[in-house]
Amino acid sequence: MKSPRQFVFGVSMTAAMLLAALAVTAAAQAPAGPPPGGARGGFGAAPQLGPDDKPYYAPAPASAFVARANIPKGKMETVTYHSTHVGTDRRLVIYTPPGYSKQTQYPVLYLLHGIGGDEHEWERGADPAVILDNLIADKKARPMIVVMPNGRAQKDDSAGPNAMATAPAFANFEKDLLNDVIPFVQSHYSVRTERENRALAGLSMGGGQSLNFGLANLDKFAWIGGFSSAPNTNPPAQLVPEPARAIASLKLLWVSVGDKDGLASISQGVHAYLKEKNVPHVWHIDSGGHDFPVWRNDLYLFSQLIFKAPGEAGPPRAP
Repeated sequence: MKSPRQFVFGVSMTAAMLLAALAVTAAAQAPAGPPPGGARGGFGAAPQLGPDDKPYYAPAPASAFVARANIPKGKMETVTYHSTHVGTDRRLVIYTPPGYSKQTQYPVLYLLHGIGGDEHEWERGADPAVILDNLIADKKARPMIVVMPNGRAQKDDSAGPNAMATAPAFANFEKDLLNDVIPFVQSHYSVRTERENRALAGLSMGGGQSLNFGLANLDKFAWIGGFSSAPNTNPPAQLVPEPARAIASLKLLWVSVGDKDGLASISQGVHAYLKEKNVPHVWHIDSGGHDFPVWRNDLYLFSQLIFKAPGEAGPPRAP
């Protein structure tokens, strides 16, 4: 079996090609200062780190990503829904927590993949079921449903030989998510439907989608996470044109990136704008590049923060 790092740089070579091309545009959204330099880390040059650019939470222990035999297990299944927006049947991978019951209503995390991936990318690269099973068993995360859609809203939703050509389909996914995916989940699973019980997060291209779609639809999402967001991310002032509304609406806004990620300027620019406008958010710098060791740690940390009341325990802070 391929390691998470091998998956990103081996299987998803078309993704690497696209992200390398998109990195050229990243400077337009970078915070003011000298251009980044140094060793490569993921795509492009390693980022220039400032005083704010440091871990907010302690890293996950290695045991967080190891399946435990003696705990209850959730279920991963692939289901089909009809997309009125795309005009075809499409697939979702759905995690239901241990002891899932129709007598209980659960919050939902919609978890998005990167440019070269599909609905199975998270499953291949990070195994969310293991992460969530362990956290739920330890009472560190709320029992939740996790929905992993294909974020490429077109009839042939595979990455194909040229992932770059599918980039517009990622923007098109907003309508599919809002008008088809969420209604399907609400009609087929026992879920809570209030915005306070709906989260949206993703990696790379999916991180950009999550910030773009989530912040544009604050009536739908209260918990939003961008993991190593790619240059499809809207400019910060477009993401949050009304800071007061974002402050009043958001339960959590998470922005994170690896300290060796050549696309870090995208997330740094979002953080700088949010800080300037006094919009509360978590700004977390992880150790690594543009790859799954970073993203699985993001999921581990983010999952412990969502769907909780203010003051409830989260993951330990970094020293």
